[in-house]
Amino acid sequence: MNILHVDTNHPLLVEQLEALGHYNEIDILSSKSEITAKISHYDGLVIRSRFSIDKAFLDRAKNLKFIARVGAGLENIDLACARQKGIHLIAAPEGNRNAVGEHALALLLALLNKLNQANQDVCRGLWPREVNRGVELGGKTVGIIGYGHMGKAFAKKLKGFDVEVLCQDIKPNVGDENATQVSLKTLQSRAEVLSLHTPETTLTKRMVNRQFIDKFTKPFWLINTARGSSVVSEDLVSALETGQILGAGLDVLEYEKKSFEALFDNANIPDALQYLTQSDKVLLSPHVAGWTKESHKKLAQTIVDKIRVIFH
Repeated sequence: MNILHVDTNHPLLVEQLEALGHYNEIDILSSKSEITAKISHYDGLVIRSRFSIDKAFLDRAKNLKFIARVGAGLENIDLACARQKGIHLIAAPEGNRNAVGEHALALLLALLNKLNQANQDVCRGLWPREVNRGVELGGKTVGIIGYGHMGKAFAKKLKGFDVEVLCQDIKPNVGDENATQVSLKTLQSRAEVLSLHTPETTLTKRMVNRQFIDKFTKPFWLINTARGSSVVSEDLVSALETGQILGAGLDVLEYEKKSFEALFDNANIPDALQYLTQSDKVLLSPHVAGWTKESHKKLAQTIVDKIRVIFH
């Protein structure tokens, strides 16, 4: 097959596809319109998040047999249109689930122990111990919404802690030895930590809003390594100000571009984002939860393995 790669990935991806007999072209510079103009010449497309794959693009992709996204989600692709055309859709959540699980745990422990603020204080020559007194994770109830590859990886990381782990998912019977599946109502009544591991769908967009937050019985810490669109930033800020949310570890923000490569569409900084960047209750990272040196290789290998199973 002729395979077009429009993003940079681990070199093993091209090396192993070539070993399977496929021709690979790498084009990371052409615009979407330029790629659209020539996509009919290719059997396969490998992409991360450089641009969206819409119907207009797919209509030009007359010979496309598969689209492989070197990442976990496929929300940048018109899935219905692609499936109607018989195009195989390949993602690689297995490749970075361990990285996401570790990052979510790192955000949570850093928040509970006020490590960001404590580090800044010491670097300024200050030694304030009482204001940096932490809170232990042990004894807490952790709620996970979205119990697929990422949610399960996070729950597995929590096994070494003395915590109760609850999970909620639209699919039935996904609970396991690491988490007990419950209803959303039950999770909201018991959780003291909430970690999001959901894809971007109509159900999850702006899911964590004022009404959602108010249904929690206890104040809680929020961790989001999933999609920024799931959390309404203004409502999060209000909850942080009132203490309903005790702290937030955010690897993703609703202000991100679809490509995840830049934060702003313009130079204006929303008030809510300004608050999040300045609050000592908030810890931010630039959408890198699944972006480790190890996952870089694992993601590529997962894509190769799936292509091999489907086409060989």
